[in-house]
Amino acid sequence: MTTATLAPVAELDLCLDRVAAIDPDRLGADGQAELLQALCRAEARVASAKFRVLAAADRSRAGARSGAASTGQWAARLANADQATAHREIGLSQGLERRTATRSALAIGQISVEHARVIVGADQKLPDGLGAVQRDLVESALIDQARTLSPAALRKAARRALAAVEKDTAVVDAHENELVRDEEEVARAKTRLSLHDNNDGTVTGHFTVPTLHGHLLRKIFETMTAPRRSRLGATVAQSGDREARADWDRARGEAFCEVIEHLPIDRLHPKTAATLVVTLDHDTLRDALKVAHLDTGESLSAGEVRRLACSSRLLPAVLGGASLPLDLGRSARLFNEAQRVALGIAFKTCAADGCERPFAWCELHHLTEWSRGGSTDLTDAVPLCHFHHQRIHDHHYGHVRSPDGAISFHRRT
Repeated sequence: MTTATLAPVAELDLCLDRVAAIDPDRLGADGQAELLQALCRAEARVASAKFRVLAAADRSRAGARSGAASTGQWAARLANADQATAHREIGLSQGLERRTATRSALAIGQISVEHARVIVGADQKLPDGLGAVQRDLVESALIDQARTLSPAALRKAARRALAAVEKDTAVVDAHENELVRDEEEVARAKTRLSLHDNNDGTVTGHFTVPTLHGHLLRKIFETMTAPRRSRLGATVAQSGDREARADWDRARGEAFCEVIEHLPIDRLHPKTAATLVVTLDHDTLRDALKVAHLDTGESLSAGEVRRLACSSRLLPAVLGGASLPLDLGRSARLFNEAQRVALGIAFKTCAADGCERPFAWCELHHLTEWSRGGSTDLTDAVPLCHFHHQRIHDHHYGHVRSPDGAISFHRRT
């Protein structure tokens, strides 16, 4: 290779030296925004040139000529990069060879590398019977969307990319459902959980779960950490340490412990600790191939929705129906489910003053402790969230109950 061939690369190095000399702190907000956008365009253009080189090297079998097992291994060695990353880049470079409009958009910095990856992936998932002209129309529509959507948003929109050339909504729905179903199958195959005892009183874990279950966890933890434990301006005795509550990683960790402690291990399958709202119509629930949407923004295939529907349960509070024994006196140590349902009509949240944690998360506490002669009757029951139930049994704190049933805590002197 001649020096003249590499001259543009040398000029690029000089330009980057001048860019590095720019002081962003002296530009102001408008100047920083303009510089950032320009650098993003330049980054996309440089990446486009890199993918062209990778595609050419793959065609010429440059890796094999140098003794490498593959082009990806060859590229990883030259760039001192991970082989997995290099192999993904080889795959994208090959896809860009087939999708010339996407390659051109990347080359002028109109879209990012991640946008290009989404568009190439969407093309690979289109129905086999689609012609070249139709594929070009789908590609063009996705490029237009990439100008305003983030890669994550474009990835969701790309599931319905077929709509650019298919007017039958049912066909588009069925194709989207097939894509989501395939994603679910891949996700299940990737599901893992590992736990490590740190031998210091803690256990560290790492898990990978499908998006559905990840959003279930996220919704549980965010909901559990969001409600106030007391009224504004309440004492530390009532609401807990403010600094600890502001540490969200710790708060989610404590919520995780709370969930573990309340898992119904004797009957795990019939009950769920949290509910995700699924938007669907009757036809989808019955047999139509149509994606349903969660209130977290994710999607479920029709088959997954029907699987969840098989184990879903509703527990209506029917007044005036057949009665169940609600007062057990000293004959039972723990409150039963019927008592819990009855108490849930009177209480909507934890009984602690100002606490917003819903009744469903609460534990039933004996106002007069069982060990001191308390009875397992509704008149002696009060719902307390995990935090306030711990506090009411903490000898460092006292509590009083107001006429309206709210419980306030104070530090013992």
